[in-house]
Amino acid sequence: MARPQDGPPPSKDFDMTDQNAAPQMETDTENTLPTQQEKQGEWMELLSTAFWAIAVALVIRTFLFEPFNIPSGSMKPNLLVGDYLFVSKYSYGYSRYSLPFGLPLIPGPGRVMQHNPQQGDVAVFKLPSNTRTDYIKRVIGLPGDTIQMRQGRLYINGKIIPREPIGFVIDARGDGDEIRMEMYEETLPDGVKHIIYEEGDNGPLDNTRVYEVPEGHYFMMGDNRDNSQDSRVEDMVGFVPVDMFVGRAERLFFSTNGKARFWEVWKWPVTVRYSRMFKDVR
Repeated sequence: MARPQDGPPPSKDFDMTDQNAAPQMETDTENTLPTQQEKQGEWMELLSTAFWAIAVALVIRTFLFEPFNIPSGSMKPNLLVGDYLFVSKYSYGYSRYSLPFGLPLIPGPGRVMQHNPQQGDVAVFKLPSNTRTDYIKRVIGLPGDTIQMRQGRLYINGKIIPREPIGFVIDARGDGDEIRMEMYEETLPDGVKHIIYEEGDNGPLDNTRVYEVPEGHYFMMGDNRDNSQDSRVEDMVGFVPVDMFVGRAERLFFSTNGKARFWEVWKWPVTVRYSRMFKDVR
């Protein structure tokens, strides 16, 4: 059965016009396809954008800020495992150890545009016994200072450093055991106040010899005093030369409870510590 039509059948002229239109459309489509030269231009533009993005990132990381994450509890309660923070590279100037990958672009010991670390700074530095490893501790002793621990109390230049008890917490060690930690607010000679953890006052690092900080070196300690390998452990850390400083810790930008990495976005809802986001490091 033939389909009903609303009008007379199309004429031959109409058919010829319709047939001529199809090739014209194909020709227009072919003209819109990119040429080989245009494709090369797009790739060059993409590569140029990627190059400048990497270059800008390297400049920022080299001269301004570098991100680090906290892998241990040696700086509790001020820095926790799973914290991510920015370190300012310009705070102390630049040395070969503050450059990415330790590139030897700055010759010899010392720093370019040097600014000396200050007592109480939280700083990232290269481990003197293994310069491929980054450590983060607090600056306690300056060049020329004497440092000693006596029955868990810190002495700088022969004077006991005041501390005020502010309570206690039940903290988990790295091995999973829970232990009571006494909390104190310690005040350094320059007025910097910070919170420290103490398990007790008779641990392996609570009674030491008198350390005399050499010129051009610094004495570093963790805030978790009984669970920190720092300048008191002479064969591993000891005195830190000024040229091994990477930068000063400034601000947290991300924090998880240690059960998720930065890129594991699907775990963020139950692992992110939102209260620590964008906190200053003190």
